[in-house]
Amino acid sequence: MAKQPNIVFLEEWLRTSSGAAAKNPSPPSAREIIQAWSDLRESLRHRSFSSHHFHSLEVLVRSQFSLHVADPQAKLLVSLLSSPGLSLPRESFPLLLRLLYIWVRKSFRPSTAILDSAVEVVLSRALGDCRTDPLLFSEAVLLLGAFCFAPSMSQKSKGDSLKCLVNFLHEGSPISSTNSTDSVVPNFLAGVGYALSSSGSVNNSEILNFLLEVWGHKDGPRESVSYGLMVLHLIEWVVSGHVSSLAWEGIRFLSRRILEDPDEKFVPFAILMASTGVLRACSRITSNGPGLEILSQLRVSAENRVESVSIDLISRTENFSIVATDGDRLLLQCLSIALARSGHISPRPAFLLCLSSALLVEIFPLRRLYPKVLQHSLSSCSTKPVEDEVREHLDSILFKEAGTIAGIFCNLYVSIDDENRSKVESSVWNYCWDVYLGHRPVALVLHGRDDNLLADLGKIAEPAFLMVVVFALAVTKQKLSSKYPQESQREVSLRILVAFSCVEYFRRMRLAEYMDTIRAVVASIQEKESTCTSFVESIPSYLDLTKGKECSLSGEIEYNWSKDDVQTARILFYLRVIPTFIERLPSNVFRDSVAPTMFLYMGHPNTKVAQASHSLFAAFLSSGNDSFENEQASLKEQFTYYYMLRSLEVYPDITPFEGLASGVGALVRHLPAGSAAIFYCIDSLAEKSNALCSTVLSHGEPNTWNSLLGENEPCKKIFDLLLCLLSLSDIQVLPHLMKLVAQLIVQLPRDAQNMFLNDLYSQVADSDDVTRKPTLVSWLQSLSYLCSQSSSRAHDRAASSSSLADPIRYARL
Repeated sequence: MAKQPNIVFLEEWLRTSSGAAAKNPSPPSAREIIQAWSDLRESLRHRSFSSHHFHSLEVLVRSQFSLHVADPQAKLLVSLLSSPGLSLPRESFPLLLRLLYIWVRKSFRPSTAILDSAVEVVLSRALGDCRTDPLLFSEAVLLLGAFCFAPSMSQKSKGDSLKCLVNFLHEGSPISSTNSTDSVVPNFLAGVGYALSSSGSVNNSEILNFLLEVWGHKDGPRESVSYGLMVLHLIEWVVSGHVSSLAWEGIRFLSRRILEDPDEKFVPFAILMASTGVLRACSRITSNGPGLEILSQLRVSAENRVESVSIDLISRTENFSIVATDGDRLLLQCLSIALARSGHISPRPAFLLCLSSALLVEIFPLRRLYPKVLQHSLSSCSTKPVEDEVREHLDSILFKEAGTIAGIFCNLYVSIDDENRSKVESSVWNYCWDVYLGHRPVALVLHGRDDNLLADLGKIAEPAFLMVVVFALAVTKQKLSSKYPQESQREVSLRILVAFSCVEYFRRMRLAEYMDTIRAVVASIQEKESTCTSFVESIPSYLDLTKGKECSLSGEIEYNWSKDDVQTARILFYLRVIPTFIERLPSNVFRDSVAPTMFLYMGHPNTKVAQASHSLFAAFLSSGNDSFENEQASLKEQFTYYYMLRSLEVYPDITPFEGLASGVGALVRHLPAGSAAIFYCIDSLAEKSNALCSTVLSHGEPNTWNSLLGENEPCKKIFDLLLCLLSLSDIQVLPHLMKLVAQLIVQLPRDAQNMFLNDLYSQVADSDDVTRKPTLVSWLQSLSYLCSQSSSRAHDRAASSSSLADPIRYARL
């Protein structure tokens, strides 16, 4: 059975539930509270009310959450209000009404006599012309509602309170005439809620009509997500109370007036939130108690009403293809958060479409924000208006509940028909592309100029990325199954991969859902060559990468591809994914679509990016496909020449040694034995090593040489790589490699010679290669003798440096 939440102050619960709860000031001490009551008694005794006594009222109200107002204190408050010789300032009345409200709500069983007396005094003296004072009006409505809801209230006093409340509502609400509506609207709604939970059917109708119409009044409170949530939880509280007290007639009334036959004057915003309030209350049913059939029907009616509002919104915005009005935008925002708070909801296409649009347009409104940022930045205007808008959105309850809304969205997707699934899939993938195009110029413009705004935009984009990942995983679980054609599965996989590449920049952590999705879609793509080709061909062209054609900056900023972090993140995604199916790529596709990008990003200053480029090159060299064997062999050799030039010209400043080592190791292992490209590779490394050594030796200080020959120094690393190649290169290349290594070692100072000779001794001793080991042993003995007899370092160094590596010469071998 549904159970009404145990709430003391309904207005505070509404504030908290809507995200509008304000910080409560530090409560007064017990000593201050006692003194305040004493001061009020003195005021009554002396028939005098000063600013000091007003402060005492403020002290008591400020302690409302811990304050206990007993019947004697309530009697004192009534006496203050009714004393003929006491002139109370007008601003004291809201405080006195608040204290009486605390007494009514927190007292276990307030005295009926004092309640009757309080009602009589409040109606006759305290209210006055409260129409001109919104705060007094809201406190009056709150107290009158509490009077109506008090169990020990006499029927006469309850009727008088209810009659006064209804008269207030008929006369209209003055709340919009103040700028402090956020503080008084919850009070006003709570008073209405108390009365709605306790009145008869006639008054119910009048009160409910006002609740659902006031938002459309010219002088009524403005519509907002926060106020909508207050309406939602207010109706939830009312329905839960009716269920708890088995007031089935009250439930039938609410169903008829809100869900089945709402008045044309009712505001759609209020109808929507009230309906979802009914849904939320129904989700609290925990047993098969009395009225289960009524509540089941109530739930169906509530969902039907919410669906009706959703369908009307979709049709009015032409399936969200046209720019919505502010009212439609608000309705979409309220619908998304209301559905998220409704518990389990039936899978209806209208709900899915609305949630999709809410997430992509309102909850993650990047596509709307990017043009504003660029407009202000490139026109030299202040970006403060956009900064304020972004921060306000980050603080909004709508954004804070984005995860819950996305979860409901994904759950609905699983149970919806294929046609509507495909619609929302396309919307999400297109959103990823738009965010990629939008964030690139914004990041370039704001970086270093307004990093705070850029960071705030990132705070919106990062949860958007998480939403995309979770949704993509749901798509793979549904679409990559045997009931869908293979071609359809591959198309879905391709779109997911491209979408992921677009939002890769916003990935800040390792996600299991992310990796699971990629593994699933890559496995699907690998099955057919054409799909692999399609993914690779989606890489931006070399011209687009270097010229930034998609990055419209109106010529204000000179484009530098290596500083385009958003684009770099996307390319890094490609560099990491392509090796997983590289064997399925035709050689011409790799040559035309992959190689230019791979070689370009080998020169990227980010080590992680450059490393990925080298790894991709190594994967290409180690790949093999019988269908493209001849083409690939030729292409691998051709690429080796440019690879060595490209890598060594920026080593060690940019090229990571680990990447270079992986590329060199792959080409030595996988190119044909005796290939001219291998000879060129070895000569290039020897030349680079010689140049690095010459730089070190030019310092002319032995200690300098020793310090620069550490494990992490570029010169030492190249030497070590050449030594490793002694055990990797084929027999046809080995003699040439031994000759170059010997030339390099002989020219070194004695300490360096000994270090490398020791490394060689260890390497040869550990080798179990019976083919090359005898040759290496003999060579090592000769090299050791040469080093011991060497006397002319300069002559050896000059002879070694005279043999420059020429790729054209090796290509002709």
